[in-house]
Amino acid sequence: MPLGVVVRRTPGVTRWAQWAWKAVAVLPAAAQAEWRVLRHEGDAIEYHAATPLLELHGAETDAYLHGLAARIPAIYVILRQSESSDGPPLDVLLVTASPYEAQDYADSGEEIIEKVPMPEAVVAWVQGFVDTHHIEEEFKKRRRDRTRTDKVEHSVGDPRVRKTADVYQAPQVRKERLN
Repeated sequence: MPLGVVVRRTPGVTRWAQWAWKAVAVLPAAAQAEWRVLRHEGDAIEYHAATPLLELHGAETDAYLHGLAARIPAIYVILRQSESSDGPPLDVLLVTASPYEAQDYADSGEEIIEKVPMPEAVVAWVQGFVDTHHIEEEFKKRRRDRTRTDKVEHSVGDPRVRKTADVYQAPQVRKERLN
């Protein structure tokens, strides 16, 4: 499903940042657009920045269920600072309904992850996908294997050195050296 990403530009609050950028909404089934001005209120401007596809995958249904169970279901917009100085200031990399995928992008620290409320039409679409493709997996507790580890000592010391004493003991100082 194509989702239009709405990004708001407001004046920065510090002298180091002239503008503050924030994804504030998504538009379901939007047409393609590239930084089209939607609304202008004083110094704040809202842009329809891009229209990436929201893709759902059958292996991610647990993540979608987790996102839908939130108090306010959300779409996560992944943005990155643009490398070109003459184009738009941000690139819209991805929109996702998976909080797990958004967390993966947060680990690098290079992307900006914005949590945007999920429109009702998208909630119904994602819920329908989950209802169709989700398979509940039964929890299986792992059992401890019965191997006895107290009888054999693997990787203790260097096998090339013959020593019958404890391999971890401190080296002895020879009395001949002290004289």
